[in-house]
Amino acid sequence: MANNQSERLKLKAEVFKAMGHPLRLGVIEFLREGERCVCEIVEEVGTEISNVSKHLSVLKKAGIVADRRDGLKIMYRLTMPCALDFAKCVENVVIKRLDEQRSAMVA
Repeated sequence: MANNQSERLKLKAEVFKAMGHPLRLGVIEFLREGERCVCEIVEEVGTEISNVSKHLSVLKKAGIVADRRDGLKIMYRLTMPCALDFAKCVENVVIKRLDEQRSAMVA
């Protein structure tokens, strides 16, 4: 595999890995509404600010979110809105599989 192709695939894998945690998926979906401060994200996901900060750091490193300072607040926004499309695609497949499993149990 060529070096540039290998690097491209490595970076894509980092994005998938960053999306591979329920809390981070929740943050991504919450940011669908627009830019939010860390305090709002903490309230939404229901965990400690230190935990949220670690997850935001992973998302930022992968290029999924970006931050900016607004006075004393740190504001986060999606920089990869297509991540929502991918998450929705996966959700549709998961719901279909669950429905199929439920139907098989009833039969």
